[in-house]
Amino acid sequence: MSKTPHAIIGVGGQPSPRLTHRQAESLTGFVMASPWILGFLFFVAFPMIASLYLAMTRWDIFTSPKFLGMENFEVLLTDDHVFWKSMRVTTLFAVFSVPLQIAVGLGLAQLLNQKIRLLGMFRSIYYLPSVLSGVSIAIMFRWIFGTQYGLLNGALKLLGIEPVSWLGDPNIVLLSFILMSIWGSGANMLIYLGALQSVPTELYEAAEVDGAGSARKFFKITVPMITPVIFFTLINGIIQSLQEFQTPFILTGGGPADSSLFIVLYLYRNAFQWFRMGYASAIAWIIFAYVLALSLLVMKSSRAWVYYEGSLRGR
Repeated sequence: MSKTPHAIIGVGGQPSPRLTHRQAESLTGFVMASPWILGFLFFVAFPMIASLYLAMTRWDIFTSPKFLGMENFEVLLTDDHVFWKSMRVTTLFAVFSVPLQIAVGLGLAQLLNQKIRLLGMFRSIYYLPSVLSGVSIAIMFRWIFGTQYGLLNGALKLLGIEPVSWLGDPNIVLLSFILMSIWGSGANMLIYLGALQSVPTELYEAAEVDGAGSARKFFKITVPMITPVIFFTLINGIIQSLQEFQTPFILTGGGPADSSLFIVLYLYRNAFQWFRMGYASAIAWIIFAYVLALSLLVMKSSRAWVYYEGSLRGR
């Protein structure tokens, strides 16, 4: 009996050849991926294209969009001093909070990589804040940084220091948000912990034979070997810090005197308080371009300081 596949009867009674194995696999893969493809088209690609169009219009939701060309971008970049202030606040927050989170996360990982009792419990305790709701965290920090009855000012009072208006003083409110950002270092800690445990122990043993101390082993072996992970957390931290919104929205609303007005909070004001949807869309695209430019800059610099095992000169 012949093993040749029978033809499938097609339209008009004409035989239609069967799909080859490769074609069947391709069709199956396309069908399986179609939910993601459709989701990407409808919930990512189309909204991005629509927002780009709206960024070049004046639209208040209640009336039809009026095309303005590049006017929104021109006003933002030349006449809107509040926009530039919000960009400055956001950039300063990123410049100080991201390295601080990396340093704290790496320090915690180094401590929790030791062989001590109840190690699993300590790891869980330090990671737990990373999975809590942002609203609950903001409310907790409102209690900590409260001027009259705050926990932090209560501790300062015991030391004879006058209470500080952590969230009401324009000169220090941004510092308060930078300190709050340390709370989420548990996520970085877990990533660094996995990286530390992947560093070959033979390198430390060889360094000990050469008489290297703990500090020298950390900076000459540990840090270079985990630079890919540091690079990942740096990129991720930049993206997240430049989109900071929830905590300042709940605690200060951008005040006092716009000293905690982050750029995404300014976008929210334009879109949902003043219904300037076109203007808000222009802000969103500037944020996208800013994040993209900084990410590309860091990626470009990674050739000079990121070491990948098995590669030459970190490339």
